Amino acid sequence: MPQLTLDHAERLTKETLLRAGACESMAVAAAQHLVKAEAQGIASHGLIRAPQYANHLQTGRVNGQAKPILVSGSTAAQRVDAQHGLSFEACSLAVDTAIKLAQVNGIGLVGVFNSHHAGVLVDQMRPVADAGMIGLAFANTPSAMPAAGGKTAFFGTNPISAIFPREHHSPLLIDMSLSEAARGKVIAASQAGKPIPLGWALDANGAPTTDAKAALAGSMLPLGGGAKGSLLAMMIEVMVGALIGSHFSHEAMSYFDESTDPPSMGQCFIVINPRALAGSVSYYQRFESLLTDMLADDGVRLPGALRYEREAKAQSDGVYISDDLFSKLKQAAG
Repeated sequence: MPQLTLDHAERLTKETLLRAGACESMAVAAAQHLVKAEAQGIASHGLIRAPQYANHLQTGRVNGQAKPILVSGSTAAQRVDAQHGLSFEACSLAVDTAIKLAQVNGIGLVGVFNSHHAGVLVDQMRPVADAGMIGLAFANTPSAMPAAGGKTAFFGTNPISAIFPREHHSPLLIDMSLSEAARGKVIAASQAGKPIPLGWALDANGAPTTDAKAALAGSMLPLGGGAKGSLLAMMIEVMVGALIGSHFSHEAMSYFDESTDPPSMGQCFIVINPRALAGSVSYYQRFESLLTDMLADDGVRLPGALRYEREAKAQSDGVYISDDLFSKLKQAAG
């Protein structure tokens, strides 16, 4: 299993995307994001996505020359058109804009439409915590799980995330998809020829399965196995589809299907300035009090702690990827 430094991984990924048709800034932003995911141990959203992105660039599902633009809005709410490019530059513009809005108004909401795969959603919001603010984010994906009571994929796995700044500590990270497991984990299992746990997915006939390939042909089970995860996914569809103007999940072709249609997915970022409410001093004091009380229970781990540990280790040790993925990246990067 090849071991890559983070710089090497980033160069390989960047070159893969450049050769597939991405412009320099798009390739750099995507490479940085995918390598960061890999370093955190989130392989399902890491380098394994680079060949997929490259394929979408080559088939026209992604506009490699896209430059995101602010297109409309009001005092505290605006939109970014990703122009059918990869999502990372558009999300960065949205987050930066939302921070500026929150600095003036106490809150800022910026949505992204005509976008693509959101990657690790909480990583898009690291600048929010750097600015001493709270961030909430939602994104939709092509349909992968049924509505409550159904068997046919209708909603996406639709991730939600939050970032909370801390004084003298790294921000607290919350990041999760609304399926019982991230679909990327099923993809990774399928490529590795491994089974998945029972309760993650249904096959094309609506029967529970441990076969990863059958799961990809079927649907993911919602978080909690029923209505709650499905209803949360529906809320996100409204936020990014009806409110921001992206495709709904069921209107988009899967990232894994052969298609030339852009997915036109959406992301929504909400930034809240603690100074506008109880105040930053109160926020930090109350938040630390909550975390101290949580950690008094032996065995409790704060959300995001493991990601930080893995990321720090990867800075010195690099990352390990499969021989097959390494071969694909080398070939694609020339």
